[in-house]
Amino acid sequence: MTDAGSEPVREWLKGLPAIERKVVGEDIKTVQLGGPLGMPLVRNLGDSIWEVRIKRGNRVVRVLSALDRSIMVLLHGFIKKQQATPKPDLDLAKERLKQLKWR
Repeated sequence: MTDAGSEPVREWLKGLPAIERKVVGEDIKTVQLGGPLGMPLVRNLGDSIWEVRIKRGNRVVRVLSALDRSIMVLLHGFIKKQQATPKPDLDLAKERLKQLKWR
């Protein structure tokens, strides 16, 4: 949740097609309950940020997260369109993590 009270990842998830939202939710739940997990489902991006890697047909979905104590916090979600994680997406997750640490 942002300082303004919005939940950007929840809003982004609501915008996905229902079947895709279900697959993303199941993979996030797997990570929450089964951690620590590794590739191909989860990858450490450094700076305490983890990438949940979801493939649905020809679409590649990414959810960037972090742990706050023992709680998984979803920082950012996006449809991946290039090989590497785009810097603006990673920077946004880092900024949200920084805001979280100061609460």
